[in-house]
Amino acid sequence: MKRVKLVGRILLPMQMDERISFVWWQWRRQKLPLVIFVLLCLNLVIAPAVYAAVDGTLERRQVWALGLLGLVTLGLTVYLFVVVFQPERF
Repeated sequence: MKRVKLVGRILLPMQMDERISFVWWQWRRQKLPLVIFVLLCLNLVIAPAVYAAVDGTLERRQVWALGLLGLVTLGLTVYLFVVVFQPERF
């Protein structure tokens, strides 16, 4: 397996470098799957905080739903804020 020097001292296999470039290329084409993945990762941080705040009175499924609802609400708020103040972009 051929190794490629990526950054500084980090050496990655050639296959890994090809995978990174493929993911980067796909990210430029399709951003929705990446956004969904990032939101789910953020929910991994938010859900335990919500679960701790309610002191165990809610089930885990309800906590995940509340976390996703909060992320969607925040996303819509940012989107509408941008649409209101920069309407010429849309």
